[in-house]
Amino acid sequence: MKYYYLYCEQEEPTVIATQAYLADQQIDVRMLGIHELASAKIDEGSHLLVTASLYGIKTVLHYASIHQLSVGIIPKPSQKELIHTFALSSKHPESIEMALLPSQKKMDLLYCEEELVLQEVVIGQVPPLDNFASSMEQKGIGSRIGSFMTLTKRLKHLKHRRFEITTAKEKSLHFSAIGAVGVEYNNRTFASKLISNHLKYNDGRLSLVILSPSSMVEYMGYIFQTHILNQTPKKLPSSVGYIHSKSVQIETEEPLGVTIDGDRCLQTPITLHNQAEAVALSVGEAFWQKSATVKEIKESVKVDHLPSDDEVASYLGKRIPLFSHASQERFTGLFSNLREESSLSSTFMILLILATMIALFGLYINSASVIIGAMLLAPLMQPIVGVSMGLLRQDSSLLLGGLRSIAVGVLAVMVTSIVLAWLLPLEQLTSEMNGRLSPTILDLFVAIISGVAAAYAKSNEKIIGSLAGVSIAVALVPPLVVSGIGLGWGAWGMFGSALLLFITNLVGIILAASLTFLLLGFSPIHVAKKGLLYAMSLVAVVSIPLAISFAHMRHNIEVQQTLSAFETTLGSKSIHLKNIELHGNEVRCEVIASDILSKEEKQELKRLISEEVGQEVQVLVSFWYAL
Repeated sequence: MKYYYLYCEQEEPTVIATQAYLADQQIDVRMLGIHELASAKIDEGSHLLVTASLYGIKTVLHYASIHQLSVGIIPKPSQKELIHTFALSSKHPESIEMALLPSQKKMDLLYCEEELVLQEVVIGQVPPLDNFASSMEQKGIGSRIGSFMTLTKRLKHLKHRRFEITTAKEKSLHFSAIGAVGVEYNNRTFASKLISNHLKYNDGRLSLVILSPSSMVEYMGYIFQTHILNQTPKKLPSSVGYIHSKSVQIETEEPLGVTIDGDRCLQTPITLHNQAEAVALSVGEAFWQKSATVKEIKESVKVDHLPSDDEVASYLGKRIPLFSHASQERFTGLFSNLREESSLSSTFMILLILATMIALFGLYINSASVIIGAMLLAPLMQPIVGVSMGLLRQDSSLLLGGLRSIAVGVLAVMVTSIVLAWLLPLEQLTSEMNGRLSPTILDLFVAIISGVAAAYAKSNEKIIGSLAGVSIAVALVPPLVVSGIGLGWGAWGMFGSALLLFITNLVGIILAASLTFLLLGFSPIHVAKKGLLYAMSLVAVVSIPLAISFAHMRHNIEVQQTLSAFETTLGSKSIHLKNIELHGNEVRCEVIASDILSKEEKQELKRLISEEVGQEVQVLVSFWYAL
């Protein structure tokens, strides 16, 4: 076999070292400058060796594909990405030995128009998909954070453009994106790592990775994962799509710059095409191993989730927003449902009154399952979610419609509860009733989380059934019923405490649902600010008594823990306390003593308990004597 060694500059250190090694090994090689390649007469079946710039290497590969010649690359030390891509050796003697051995396998080549693409072709701006992950992996956490901050600053300059792509199967695709990356091999760029399971060196397909973030938050989440956490997503991010085809024609609404292997040389429209099994290239064994195991030859496309309607494309074309923007179709559908469900109707009232009656009897018989059934039946959550959207969008008709339904619904629940509590000849506080009489800041947290869940479930038709679970998580009707029972009994403290729990749930859900709808793109921030300010003010006001109640609950827990650990000896009698309960200024507990206490010892025990509590308290005890 004849060998030809092609080079760019004869004085290049790698060329000189290679010549010396070949001479030492007595390998007969003809030296040729790459500029001589077009006029050279190279025998059929010869093997080409090449040391050159990326452009020079591509020139040799293109020539070899035309003349059916094999090629071996002897890389320069600075060509780290090339070494990583083809698993070449960075040690000079080993790289020569690898290049001298002709490959028995042929690989595809990617072309942009008529120019060979060895690493990647970048259309538009696609940070960080056009960067090599191998360089990021070698950086420390400080350098990765710096890279993350640099990319974050670039985001404000990115905006969407409309793309029209036609595949080899004449499939026409329309969407908006900030850019795309075309690759042929698993070259360890961020783009190729996302679709590494689909990259095969000889499947007759090129791969186009499309970057189309709909919000800054979504985009920064992906960059944070790749740069700070140094991880590749296990599944394709929602902002990324791909096309695997033999060829793609790419057009954009306005010309976008096209960069081929780091050199910006073209602009859209362009055509990318694959030349199947074009050249036998000597590469490392790792190159074959990191190629996909299955040779897919069918065209595959995944771009349906990318923004495609005109409204969203126009919105994203100005600047990528902080939060995603809901499409007109999605917004119209949700708004229509919220208007319908927020309106006052006979069905709403009937269900609410039935739920009230079920909840009231469940509270009286102390049955949690019956109360849960009432929560599922009550439709009060629907107008509350409508109020959240009306407040966010400053839509007076939706807001007032929802508030009217809530007000009438609350009045109906209260009146029904008062009448039934007055008619029933029972006035006993059950544990289910008592559980609604001590709201704390923790109840507000539950309401906020439930509001997030309610808005998210409402905006997604696939999980709308989860709204029932939200209704159980945050009780709306039961505290209202307890409040009505309190009025029926004339117990004003019971009325106020239960009503505070309902108001807590109400304002917590409204604030959280409004914020969730904002994050999901149903309102621009400048429209939402006023409504969110109102909601946050209400939450702040409600938080004051809740925080006080939480502090009181925390104090009670600390006192219970202190008294549980309390042990003393009066005379020769050892004493400790169990089953401690605090009710205002009253301590109820069981006293475990080794013998009967005298009156003086009982007074001393009361004094010691008051001392442990930190204030004078009324002590009610039951005595148990250890035998």
